[in-house]
Amino acid sequence: MANYRAELVGVFGYPVDENPTVIMQEAAFRAAGLNWRYLTIKVPPEALADAVTGLKAFGMRGINLTIPHKRAIIPFLDQLTPAAELIGAVNTVVNKDGKLLGENTDGKGFIMGLRQDAKLDPAGRSAVVLGAGGAARAIAVELALAGAKRIIVVNRTPERGQELVGLLNKRTKATAEYVPWQKPYSVPAGIDTLVNATSIGLFPNVNDVPKVDMVSIRKGLLVCDVIPNPPVTAFMKAAGKRGATVMSGLPMLVYQGAIGFKLWTGVEAPVAAMRQALEKEFANG
Repeated sequence: MANYRAELVGVFGYPVDENPTVIMQEAAFRAAGLNWRYLTIKVPPEALADAVTGLKAFGMRGINLTIPHKRAIIPFLDQLTPAAELIGAVNTVVNKDGKLLGENTDGKGFIMGLRQDAKLDPAGRSAVVLGAGGAARAIAVELALAGAKRIIVVNRTPERGQELVGLLNKRTKATAEYVPWQKPYSVPAGIDTLVNATSIGLFPNVNDVPKVDMVSIRKGLLVCDVIPNPPVTAFMKAAGKRGATVMSGLPMLVYQGAIGFKLWTGVEAPVAAMRQALEKEFANG
């Protein structure tokens, strides 16, 4: 008998119109031969409770969360993974028979990018993370859980930076320190990885670069940008000219989506199809 009903997942955000996840996930569903649909849903903050009720009523298999819902969703969930609890934010929800499980795949996607694309294992290494927002928290926590020995958090507002460092020192084995970001930051010797975990340089502000002393960028340093669009940021270009190895935000975006895909479907994600779909979309954009 024919089945005309598609399984539903999607993303709640506000704003959300320019979120490209649908391109990647729909390509994955086609490649895997799954009758699933990914919905991009605009949910104002005051409507989040109703949206969660709708998710359950529709029998949606899960949802992604983006700004401003990654923390606000937590009271509506039945369970958090250890990493999501530690990070204090959720970007992926799995609906298991009406029970909602919250996970954070952002940092896990970044770590997969380090290992798969940059061929770097963070265990025993030292990293600088620029920023202390949602992406920075997820990346710093997962770096620590992956065995990074030293993490420096550079942020303009002391409160968020110190809170993240306190969390890392208290709850992980990494040694973390906070550095105020008031002037161009000079990357110390002994650092293996520099991560721009801010939105500086995101389309359409493609000429903006984080305030970093480029003289401190050297050969042997891996410079990562969490921004997927443009695929090669002005910061990455400048770091590359200094001899550093660079990694864009595309691997993180693809791999975090691949982790979510498997959590929802139980099927291994067709990573190549997901990456190709995003590369094509960003090239056209």
